[in-house]
Amino acid sequence: MTTTMINNSYGTAPAPIGVFDSGFGGLSVLREIRKTLPQYDYIFVGDNARAPYGTRSFSLIYEFTLQAVKYLFEQGCSLVIIACNTASAKALRSIQQRDLPVLDPSRRVLGVIRPTVEQLCKITHTGNIGIFGTPGTVQSRSYDMEIAKMYPDFHVYGHACPMWVPLIENKEAENDGADYFVKKDINALMSQCSDIDTVILGCTHYPLLINKIKKYMPAGVSIVAQGGIVAKSLADYLRRHPEIEQRCSKGGTCDYRTTEDAGRFSSLASIFVNEEVNAQHITLK
Repeated sequence: MTTTMINNSYGTAPAPIGVFDSGFGGLSVLREIRKTLPQYDYIFVGDNARAPYGTRSFSLIYEFTLQAVKYLFEQGCSLVIIACNTASAKALRSIQQRDLPVLDPSRRVLGVIRPTVEQLCKITHTGNIGIFGTPGTVQSRSYDMEIAKMYPDFHVYGHACPMWVPLIENKEAENDGADYFVKKDINALMSQCSDIDTVILGCTHYPLLINKIKKYMPAGVSIVAQGGIVAKSLADYLRRHPEIEQRCSKGGTCDYRTTEDAGRFSSLASIFVNEEVNAQHITLK
């Protein structure tokens, strides 16, 4: 894909913080961000028409994610949060290193993997970390690499859960049918190492299965959900980077946009954010 310079005039006035996910899961992160930082304006973009990203190729995920980032830049956003583990794993670094210097080096794109990994030293006692994620996230080994950089003595055990997102998006998270898959996947992960004491929910959908996960997770294992961690990390980032914070508008609003049917998105999105959603349809290209 050809990268072109974004018109810098968009970034001269304060504008919303952009939040992107391939589907609905990033809304769980957005919910926690808005709880922690309610004063800011937000634009959420869900690429629901092309979800899930978890089984797509590296190049396609990068292309789709870059399209979303460029769209949010065009809306004026100086800061974009990729609230998707798959996109963070497969596209974030390329966008930060290759595209931002061309698009606009004064803007920032952040992900959800690094803030999560940074907290592990405060949680684990054994250094044995389990990861639940989409096939794309687990296969990318992005958590493994990030953990190895920060904590070289830790051991990481990943397990892909391809059925969890469909269960959630089909409103089956609290029904009996979810028990089979959650129990099966927990057993598969824990069978890799009996000393796993910390498990990261490496997909932003997965907190909606938290009741089932707690039901079948062995006693003493800490479950790490990303929403609160990312929200606190973002608050800290804005404190440390006033030049970015000053470019974020403060009206307490949230604008929802989707590449799929706006009515369907609005209905399902309300499950994640616990409020009425009126989304707008957009096209990413």
